Amino acid sequence: PLIADIHFTPNAAEISARIVEKVRINPGNYVDKKKFETIEYSDEAYYAEIDRIRERFSPLVKICKEYGTAMRIGTNHGSLSDRIMSRYGDTPLGMVESALEFVRICEELNYYNIVLSMKASNPQVMIQAYRLLITKMQDEGMNYPLHLGVTEAGGGEDGRIKSALGIGSLLEDGIGDTIRVSLTEDPEFEAPIAISLANRYKSRIPHKEIEEVNRIPFDPLNYSRRRTFEALGIGGSNVPRVFADYSKRKIKSPKDLSDVGYSYDQVSDKWNMTDLAADLIYLGNQNSPFDIPIGMKAVYDYEHWLKLEDKNKSFPLMSVEDYLSDNQKSDTLSFIQLDIELLNQALMVKIKNDKKVIIVLVTSNLHGMAEQRRVFMKLLENDVKKPVIIKRSYENLNLDELRLYSSTDVGALLIDGFGDGVWLQANDFWEKADQNDIYVKNLIRKKESNESLINRTLFGILQAARVRISKTEYIACPSCGRTLFDLQETTEMIRKRTEHLKGVKIAIMGCIVNGPGEMADADYGYVGSGIDKITLYRGKDIVQRNINAEFAVDSLIDIIKGDENWVEPE
Repeated sequence: PLIADIHFTPNAAEISARIVEKVRINPGNYVDKKKFETIEYSDEAYYAEIDRIRERFSPLVKICKEYGTAMRIGTNHGSLSDRIMSRYGDTPLGMVESALEFVRICEELNYYNIVLSMKASNPQVMIQAYRLLITKMQDEGMNYPLHLGVTEAGGGEDGRIKSALGIGSLLEDGIGDTIRVSLTEDPEFEAPIAISLANRYKSRIPHKEIEEVNRIPFDPLNYSRRRTFEALGIGGSNVPRVFADYSKRKIKSPKDLSDVGYSYDQVSDKWNMTDLAADLIYLGNQNSPFDIPIGMKAVYDYEHWLKLEDKNKSFPLMSVEDYLSDNQKSDTLSFIQLDIELLNQALMVKIKNDKKVIIVLVTSNLHGMAEQRRVFMKLLENDVKKPVIIKRSYENLNLDELRLYSSTDVGALLIDGFGDGVWLQANDFWEKADQNDIYVKNLIRKKESNESLINRTLFGILQAARVRISKTEYIACPSCGRTLFDLQETTEMIRKRTEHLKGVKIAIMGCIVNGPGEMADADYGYVGSGIDKITLYRGKDIVQRNINAEFAVDSLIDIIKGDENWVEPE
């Protein structure tokens, strides 16, 4: 089927609807225009605007009815109209109402051949918008199919992680009928990622049954982190911590820890940390031949920990059986590994009253995310405020599958406010890696280890979920016919020069359709405004208009420097 994606021009939509199988319209700019103006409306004036939309939109609906053409009413977070923004704000509710205004007009005209989408570059906003849309549709007796996508996800590893976190989290809950992965790459790289995400759910039917929930003890429509007590810098108000797993790798020298963000300087006898430095290291049953960095906590298998002479600098990973026994325990902190089957009422009572324990939550269920979320619900229901490390183990996955599945499984929990730490175990995925994939080739050239890839993936998931910022954030759209410069080349150029700016958000947009709006969440924007012409933004405000693309990246950096947000790369 052929789909026409229309912005700004109702006439083009009406012509296309006579030719194609589906027409997509953006309710934010089909009739309204976006000027970033705040408008005060009385109810009467607001509903008069709805009448204006009805008058302009109805001809398209009638054409679609006549020709049997389907319609996707696709809201973009970045292109909400000034009218919607003035009434609902830059919110998931605004996204939902933007679409439903058009749906109600369709239903008045007895047209129901509709698909809806709620796309955003922020996965948290996107997920909340889809959930709220379903709630609102149920309230109004609607039941339309949903098209899922994270818009302006960017490219490479970050684009895949962000897409999987947004799309996969909804698929986990049975939400979504079609999906689109948008990467700042050649289009042929997008479909395999979408197919990999969708194929995962073909084998979900026989998964182990999960106890039914009678009442959801958290708000799935608004983010709020689960409240926990702090234990040695884990939980409480601390950002989620990252585990590095060295249990299957023989640790020989300080250089081995460079894969997880640490470098040792022999001259000064000091450890240096990057922004992607893991917080804990699991060594299993091996001793380290050198002192672990002070900022890193070493965790050992319980039986091995018992044999250590100095137990003050390390912590045991215990089974439930070991924890319930009368055997020796740590005077400071123990990690107890459990799954839903082991978490009975008696254990919850004991854990609740023990200030020296952190839960490491595992699962073997095919629907592991839902099972782990059920555990968090049990903890909420019983007011157990212990920190929880989300641990997932994977086998027989290739590199992309590891990134996609872990982003879905771990990210979905983080989005709901669950998890005080993250831990991944995985097989040697190089064996199944596509050796011709451009990103795999790049990683092979760098000779990157499993530990390094997993560590970077975990920090990427935390960043995509917006719960721990450790690097520059890029919001970049996919290439399309509207793009007015080489988007991939420019994105990579900007990334190379700015990737050391931790916490800075830079939007790189091919055109003005979604560019200015999606940049509402960015600190700086680089937007195509003509052939080889770029307009630079600070937030929503234009700083330089229509400058030559040749000088635009330097000008962007000058703006960042002028705002004193620049640091020199090390």
